[in-house]
Amino acid sequence: QVQLVESGGGLVQPGGSLRLSCAASGFTFSTYAMSWYRQAPGKERELVAAITNTGSSTNYADSVKGRFAISRDNAKNTVYLQMNSLKPEDTAVYYCYRSGRPPHYWGQGIQVTVSS
Repeated sequence: QVQLVESGGGLVQPGGSLRLSCAASGFTFSTYAMSWYRQAPGKERELVAAITNTGSSTNYADSVKGRFAISRDNAKNTVYLQMNSLKPEDTAVYYCYRSGRPPHYWGQGIQVTVSS
């Protein structure tokens, strides 16, 4: 069965960095686009970043451009989200998402808290 397992979240001070990882299994990872979403308390879930199956193309929410970078390692079946210059407004639960052709799948989510 399809599994997406996020790791790397936690508490970080403003201006700090974190790298999220999403380990995928149960499908041919290299044939699917992947995305990261986030949901802050009281807000709708929003797209943060997306990457094509080969990694040749990426796109980002305006709020994270220049600070976050999505990447993937198809040999390790893993997608990453490098988050730099973190701000308190980046605090949210971050979700890995198998996008591209349906069906789509979500990871369980991981908490990122940016606070001093």
